[in-house]
Amino acid sequence: MGLLALTAQAQELTLRTVQQAGSLVKYDPNSPLKPGLCLDILRAVERVDPGLRFTGLRNVVPLKRVERLLADGEVDVFFCLLRSPDRERQWRFLPVPLYGIRQVVVLRADDPRPFDSLADLARASVNRPVLVTRGTILMRRLDAANVQINEVNSEREALQMLMMGRTDAVYGQDINLLRHIREAGLDGKLRLGRNSFGDELHYVAVRSGLPAAQQERLTQALRKLERDGVLKQLADQYR
Repeated sequence: MGLLALTAQAQELTLRTVQQAGSLVKYDPNSPLKPGLCLDILRAVERVDPGLRFTGLRNVVPLKRVERLLADGEVDVFFCLLRSPDRERQWRFLPVPLYGIRQVVVLRADDPRPFDSLADLARASVNRPVLVTRGTILMRRLDAANVQINEVNSEREALQMLMMGRTDAVYGQDINLLRHIREAGLDGKLRLGRNSFGDELHYVAVRSGLPAAQQERLTQALRKLERDGVLKQLADQYR
């Protein structure tokens, strides 16, 4: 590490952030052993750069509120978000990917339908809308593909409704859905569809006015975690 990098690390820098509600894989304030993949990544950044601190983690807010806080510049940084053209117009994303997800559908185990495309989902959803978490990019993508949807507050709620027969399909991120299926003891009762509807990466988002030097400092810490295999190791712990 160069002298300039060491000097930057020695300088105290506090950035404002929040935790996201309703996504326990990302943030789980009630679990000391597994507080959430994104919170674990944040803490790893603090270890790599001891002068860097994050404040505001006592605030747990819905995803739509996270987006508003970033767009209005009321928080400096957020771990972790999917990228989209609309989001990139409102704030910035650091270049280091944190972890990947697959967009999948969950069905009851006795439902033989393959659902190989969004067109398949769109046809089936005419009779029974697909459940998706409120406010997510995934919801917007289903809507763009003419899939009839109903919004819910969390994947856990969606899976409960699937088991009760109130829907035939839940659409979401594999890492989140698999955790909820395991924790609810629904292995053998629910299954993931065989097809991925898209592979996506989560990134660190920063407000558009965050100084370039601060963005670079964060990026360098993330690059070290990537090089050292820490990001992959953390992601594997949550799969």
